[in-house]
Amino acid sequence: MKISMFHLMPYRDLPDDFERRYHSVWVDPPYFELADSEKIGQYYNWTFDELIHAARCGMDGICVNEHHQNAYGMMPSPDLMGSVLARATNGMKTAVVQMGMTLPTTVPPIRVAEEYGMIDCISGGRMVAGMPLGTPMDVNLCYGISPAEHRERYYEAHDLIMKAWSARETFAWNGKYFKLPMVNPWPRPIQQPHPPVWIPGSGSLSTWDFAAKHDHCYCYLSYWGHHSGKQVVDGFWEFVSKNGLDPNPYRVGFLQLVAVSESDAQAEKDYYRHVRYFYDKCLHVPPEYISSSGNQDYRSLVNSIKNINPEIGKLTEELKHWKFSEFVKRGFVIAGSPATVRDHLMDAVKGLRVGNLMVLLHIGSMPHDLTIKNIELFSREVMPHFRSVWDDQWENRWWPKRLLDKPATGVTRSANGEARASK
Repeated sequence: MKISMFHLMPYRDLPDDFERRYHSVWVDPPYFELADSEKIGQYYNWTFDELIHAARCGMDGICVNEHHQNAYGMMPSPDLMGSVLARATNGMKTAVVQMGMTLPTTVPPIRVAEEYGMIDCISGGRMVAGMPLGTPMDVNLCYGISPAEHRERYYEAHDLIMKAWSARETFAWNGKYFKLPMVNPWPRPIQQPHPPVWIPGSGSLSTWDFAAKHDHCYCYLSYWGHHSGKQVVDGFWEFVSKNGLDPNPYRVGFLQLVAVSESDAQAEKDYYRHVRYFYDKCLHVPPEYISSSGNQDYRSLVNSIKNINPEIGKLTEELKHWKFSEFVKRGFVIAGSPATVRDHLMDAVKGLRVGNLMVLLHIGSMPHDLTIKNIELFSREVMPHFRSVWDDQWENRWWPKRLLDKPATGVTRSANGEARASK
């Protein structure tokens, strides 16, 4: 299977009483009361160092994403991040997972085709093309796109990008939302007819339909743990079966918080305050922001109201009182000694039947040195045990081909100079 380090790049120093004093971490937090631009500059450079170090330690992929007007994930332009990472990891067998540019807010969306083409060329054909629909906070509230147009714009943008990558002749695009007289992007991706496409989702049935229809990887992005996530992922697998598609585990990606230390007890000492920070502050978003009216189609809305929202609402209230052990027990974070993390993560991977795993190894307010420790322990003591999962049965059609074909050669070095065998 393939494991990528996912990084949100949050603001790491919100005040202790943030969630009591401020309305939301997203859309309207007052920048000049809460943030320091020089400190944020340090966070960006730490984030680069952490992701590049993960690549040197042998992670299969390094993953960035797009959000706006928030302290939860400060990457308004994931392609600025991805271009640096593509150049810095040249020569490594690490995918640059752009999870990714939000299609409806990139106008015209041909810019996604162009900038992803740049990153794929810089990386030597190692990019994964994430195509997120985008949250209501980012798309509807921050960028002013009507919720009723949100998905239509997304579908049209996707079709334009896919055609732009593969068309041999210049063409005109006369869509409902985008009208371009001459489409002929330079450069095109090295990977032809296109890089592997991953579709992030949070349980909408229409996103399942869309990913399956186009044979893209469906990636369930949730912070509610693998126990709660199983309900959604099982639903997707049922959908796959009913539509006669192969049950290839690489068809699914999943995001999981992971925290590794020398022992279970030390993991609590190292990580609890940062897990608490993440759930109390980074996810402090009012329900009226999360659910813009008209953002989902009818059947997805019914499914959310019946099956997803009640569970999330209940958990949101309960976790305010949780100790570290409860976060671990409920699967919100897989944490402990390397042996504990290996066992629990394997249960999650097998239970979900997931082939592309994204691990959040920087959580909330974690300082740089602790993040490096987590990356190194995970890469050295946990990840090798997952290398052969699924590979004897299934082909990963959703990964850069040149990273599947090349044998391991050479060595790389960690931040402290330790030599490591390249993958």
